[in-house]
Amino acid sequence: MATPATPEVLDGLIDDPYTTYALLRESAPVRRVTGTDGNAAWLVTRHADVREALADPRLSLDKAHALPGNYRGFSLPPALDANLLNMDPPDHTRVRRLVAKAFTPGRTERLREPVRRAADELLDALAEAGGGDLVAAYAAPLPIAVICDLLGVPATRRPDFRTWTDALVAPDPARPHLAKEAVAGLLGYFTALIAEKRARPGDDLLSDLIAVRDDDGDGGGRLSEDELMSLAFLILFAGYENVVQLIGTAVLGLLSHPEQLAAVRADPALLPGAVEEFLRHEGPVLLAIRRFPLEDVTIGGVRVPKGETVLLSPGSAGRDPERFADPDRLDVTRDASGHLALGHGIHYCLGAPLARMETATALAALIERFPDLALAVPVEELRRRPSMRARGLLELPVVC
Repeated sequence: MATPATPEVLDGLIDDPYTTYALLRESAPVRRVTGTDGNAAWLVTRHADVREALADPRLSLDKAHALPGNYRGFSLPPALDANLLNMDPPDHTRVRRLVAKAFTPGRTERLREPVRRAADELLDALAEAGGGDLVAAYAAPLPIAVICDLLGVPATRRPDFRTWTDALVAPDPARPHLAKEAVAGLLGYFTALIAEKRARPGDDLLSDLIAVRDDDGDGGGRLSEDELMSLAFLILFAGYENVVQLIGTAVLGLLSHPEQLAAVRADPALLPGAVEEFLRHEGPVLLAIRRFPLEDVTIGGVRVPKGETVLLSPGSAGRDPERFADPDRLDVTRDASGHLALGHGIHYCLGAPLARMETATALAALIERFPDLALAVPVEELRRRPSMRARGLLELPVVC
């Protein structure tokens, strides 16, 4: 059985994850490590093992199955915690089926033109300034605008949502009260917004979810009030943060690989496939949501006891040479299908089509607008979020 990780391995998982993943895939592809909260977890790094485990019904998302002293992830109030990332069947099946009624491909397609308009407006401001921090000026405000429009949140509240989400994703150890304030702010605002949408429904996803919550016309079961609130929170949180990081790292990938940028400029039809390559090569999710075995399980030949925490790494799986040739090389012409950045099995990302469309649209608008776009600082000076779970840039200075 694997032994606990040394502090050096943990440091590597934050500071140099892909090098560390490569070492782990070779030496200990299923290894017991210490999480950032000081608690133990089993880290799974090979593509085949990660893919199999993502679809294994014996690995529960419900924190009720976690043994004391193991990593559990975010601690949220029940009104924000009753979401798909914490559910197993049959509740997961029921809630996902109900949400799918509102989260349709047609709604995603209707957002394409508004996303492009929002992108162009943001790029107008960037052009006027001659450049700036692409994360703050473009990668962050674009998806928050999309998600707020999707949920029916007024534009005047978008800055609040960005502040709250950022405080949860990258909490400041010196100011722990900010994360608590963010939870309170989100809970209070969603409570008021749901009441408003219930009284005066609009053409938005939150109004549709409220209709699902309040109408059990097909007898298939409804959303509870906590599930409704938690879904609104999840859509905001996942739909905003992951797309911010995906756009940022995709732009960095193109600017730091001029031959790849030239290929996409020459043939914009490559963009949809390029988005898959960005997800594979450096997607925003290094580690999938934690799981807890319902019984002793064997993963990659290693026995993992019941109730301990399992962390599956899509980030490592995307760089596994057993699945992808020359995996550390970014190649926008590669067939990157089979990556696990958006999940696998019953927990595959419900918002995947929206994330893909937003990212491809954002990149297309940026490339078309700025033929001379370039980094304003050397790549080695860029700062990334110090996180074992999420991979993203804190800033991306560019000149236009």
